[in-house]
Order: sequence, then structure tokens, then C-alpha cells
Amino acid sequence: MSNYEEIDEEWRAIGLAAPARKALIDAKLYKVSDLRKISLEDLTNLHGMGKSAIARLKVVMHGKKITFRN
Repeated sequence: MSNYEEIDEEWRAIGLAAPARKALIDAKLYKVSDLRKISLEDLTNLHGMGKSAIARLKVVMHGKKITFRN
């Protein structure tokens, strides 16, 4: 088992592809609530983070009433 597989459980549950999960973990974002630490612009600029992943994260964040950092 790789280091990523040990800590990307929440991202897998959301259904994110491997490149997006790896990008989030590399940025030290391990769960949805961690997304309030990053701006949408910075998230978009992460290598491996595509439009589909961002759209999925926005939906989950909206459901949990979490917003990106300004």
C-alpha cells in the first residue's frame, strides 16, 4: 500500500481521480474541511486538479457549508 492510499480515504469516498487525490495530499489537504485553508485559485493551480475534480469538491463543500479561503 502506498503512502497515498493510507491517507486519501476521504477523497476516494468522494470519487476523485488519482491525480486530484495526489495533488490534494501533496498540498497537505487531507479532508474536505481542510479546503477552507486554500483559495479556489490556488486549488485550480495544483498539478493534477482538473475541472471535474473541482466541480465535485464544490458540490461537497456546499453541502457541508465550507467555503474556500479568500
